[in-house]
Amino acid sequence: MPTVVSAKFEDLVAVGLRVLISEDPNLDLVAAGVPMEEIPRSIDEHAPAVVLLNFGTLRAHGDVFELHQAYPDTRIVVLANRPTAAECNQMLSFGATACLSKETEARDIVNAIHLASRGMHVLPRSAAAGGSSTLDIIGSELLTRREAEVLELLNDGATNAQIAHRLSIGIETVRTHARNIYRKLGIASRRDLPRLARQEPIVVDAERRPVNG
Repeated sequence: MPTVVSAKFEDLVAVGLRVLISEDPNLDLVAAGVPMEEIPRSIDEHAPAVVLLNFGTLRAHGDVFELHQAYPDTRIVVLANRPTAAECNQMLSFGATACLSKETEARDIVNAIHLASRGMHVLPRSAAAGGSSTLDIIGSELLTRREAEVLELLNDGATNAQIAHRLSIGIETVRTHARNIYRKLGIASRRDLPRLARQEPIVVDAERRPVNG
């Protein structure tokens, strides 16, 4: 179960994030409302899989780089007010695993946390569309949590039967998930999966209901 530390956010966003994460039985919020200057201490104490940062409270963009260097095993998800493509791309270049708008739909924020915990890069669609040419966007739809689990096992070289056994689902269900994954990632088959090893960003649609709505 991925553990999460959340930085201090505006009241409505903070409440929304707390409710979202607490309602997901597969996430564990171990600390919330942590001031930016106390984030390193909180990571030392809890060793979370994911830390949520408030873009507005960063002293400088280099804060993300410093955290990534100090805690490479903790994935960094930055939430910002309508981030520009340049801001999102800069966050990823500094070591963030995801950069999302605070207006992203609630379910997509939760899915993004799960994906980020697996090291998969996530960008809002608006940022990806105008992003740097150095970023190769591999899809326009966000994977579901189950699809992300199947993708992780596919990347590990597991067969359909092994995936079915590991996840306690049927082989035909695995095949269905795999087809959906290939469609969303714009590839033909598992033979095309090695390019995902470059940790190219996955797109999440940010033009939906806000987390504080």
